[in-house]
Amino acid sequence: MSAPVLRLEGVSKRFGGLVVTDDVGLDIMPGELHALIGPNGAGKTTLVNQIAGQLPSDSGRILFGNEDITSLPAHARANLGLARTYQITSIISSFTALQNVALAAQARDGSSFRFFRRVDDEADLNSRARVVLDDLSLTERADIPAAQLSHGEKRIVELAMVLVTKPKLLLLDEPMAGTGREETAKLTQVLQRLKGRLSILLVEHDMSVVFLLADVVSVLCFGKVLASAAPAAIRADPRVIAAYLGEEGG
Repeated sequence: MSAPVLRLEGVSKRFGGLVVTDDVGLDIMPGELHALIGPNGAGKTTLVNQIAGQLPSDSGRILFGNEDITSLPAHARANLGLARTYQITSIISSFTALQNVALAAQARDGSSFRFFRRVDDEADLNSRARVVLDDLSLTERADIPAAQLSHGEKRIVELAMVLVTKPKLLLLDEPMAGTGREETAKLTQVLQRLKGRLSILLVEHDMSVVFLLADVVSVLCFGKVLASAAPAAIRADPRVIAAYLGEEGG
């Protein structure tokens, strides 16, 4: 059996006397799309920040592959192949979609980054960026300034900016937030296309998206993992229904 891409062992985070994540244990397997759900305030974003390295853990271990990354800063984790997106898009509005993705590739390369050198003069960077945008069905919008893109298209550009760095694990923090029905459907199709290519941890409130996409669903409640199982088992679990799914309308 394959080893987990990511393993959390007893991970906890406190803010003063408030326990936000409490002895969390979690495994994400290679190629798995693992959804993390739970009520508002359950600790989901805090846990993602701990995994990504934006927040230090007070206890427990975080293993990425065979490496203990518990003490590593965020940039070191990113260099190992752990990448994330945020609830709020972080693209440069005056740049085109292609330029934003090429800039992400340039920043990831490190040694090729030059403040005085135009990204659109870099043929290799542009080629790599265009391949990713093509793969995400955004070819026709590649040369459009990001300011003119829809919210859903910006989400896809942000996803492309992460994918061009070739991560091993992708952390998605509410990618559907603020999107309409059509944009949600398009983003869902993009994630379906990515399934199996890399491991994904998806934090999402849209239960229709979660149950359509996820291989495994973990439910976080008051900082603890209440249940972790296949979607059908989670949907039928009376504890999950009482703690969360009931308030979501089933």
